[in-house]
Amino acid sequence: MKETASKALKHLVQYAVLCCIAIAFIQCKSISEKPRVIISSDIGGTDPDDFQSMIHAFMYADLFQLEGLISSPFGNGSKADIEMIIDLYEKDLSQLKEHAPNLPEPAALRAICKQGSKLEAPFKGYTKASEGSDWIIERAKRESDQPLWVLVWGGIEDVAQALHDAPEITEKIRVYWIGGPNKKWSSNAYAYIAANHPNLYMIEANATYRGWFMEDENAPDNMSGAAYYNNFVKGHGAMADNFINHYKGHIKMGDTPSLAYLMNGDANDPTTDSWGGKFQKIDRSARYIFEGNSSVKDTVSAYSILEWRFKGPEIDIPQDSSCFIMEIQKQQWPGYYLGNGIYTVRYSPKRPETSSYETHSSIKELDGLKGQYVSTNPWPGKPNKDDYALGNQWYGDVSSPELFLKDQQGARTISKFRKEFLMDWAKRWAWIN
Repeated sequence: MKETASKALKHLVQYAVLCCIAIAFIQCKSISEKPRVIISSDIGGTDPDDFQSMIHAFMYADLFQLEGLISSPFGNGSKADIEMIIDLYEKDLSQLKEHAPNLPEPAALRAICKQGSKLEAPFKGYTKASEGSDWIIERAKRESDQPLWVLVWGGIEDVAQALHDAPEITEKIRVYWIGGPNKKWSSNAYAYIAANHPNLYMIEANATYRGWFMEDENAPDNMSGAAYYNNFVKGHGAMADNFINHYKGHIKMGDTPSLAYLMNGDANDPTTDSWGGKFQKIDRSARYIFEGNSSVKDTVSAYSILEWRFKGPEIDIPQDSSCFIMEIQKQQWPGYYLGNGIYTVRYSPKRPETSSYETHSSIKELDGLKGQYVSTNPWPGKPNKDDYALGNQWYGDVSSPELFLKDQQGARTISKFRKEFLMDWAKRWAWIN
């Protein structure tokens, strides 16, 4: 009898041990299956919507392995702006953790804040390493059976620099880039990536992301304009008190679709529905080279890379030196010397438009040059001899006319989920009193 009881106890202990091992395995598997993510943000720079997006990211941080928070602004932003949102998050964390216990500790988030490039790349597309670009390389080389998702909310300079310094990471990372206006500022870095790393896994959202804040005809009234803030955010903690400071509480958050893409849908197949949009595979990126001035007879696709080349005197300055500017829509873009009397400037139109430009320079041959162009939908448009040839892992906005929201290509692939993703977020706001 004692022997039987002893055997039974032994089997029970063995069973308990196996159960513990199984539970531990399941927990480890669950953690390892969370997407690995680095966020590169222009928070504090030219557009305040990143403050909203960063709040959203921290409130959902339990769903990811956050491995980097990089400040890559155009303007005066810095990683201190990310740290400011972490401070607010810390005040709300105890209440959030009652419902999402795996949310990261503030100290862990501060430890992965890195300063990236603050300046646009010169014509060649890269300059020197930053703390941010080095961090992308370090995390990409980490031993893992998962890719590293780099979500780019602003300039793509740090990604270009990382790829230049360590091209072997191309197969280790996946990039979801909020392009459009950011492509204007990062046209040189983008051109470098498209020309030299065409096999990169890239989701290039030039217009799709606008479905996050552009309302279609089915938008719920209680989420329209500032109604979402007033109905679901106001009074719910320190992050909510800050939210009103950006766009008066109106939902903008144009970068959030990159994170939402990993939250809902099949992240391994960009051609399927997700909260972060649906995309189509593209094998080329539109590019147009003008030898001299362009005119309204020159029609290009929106979001393409435009490159003007002008002849001038041969001067004794280093190649890739900025020596003139092109003014387009009251914004200025640096022009560069390529050597042998050739000067050039790149630009990317952020929407369908008819626009004009004028150059300014102390070099008389480059001063006062004027021209125009017309950009149209869809992107990448008709094939052109100057296009960048891409590999089989590059995705762009869906070009189906029925998925446009006004003139924004593919935006309906996000706007149709507006009620769903905003109500999901409202549940998390309700956790904070």
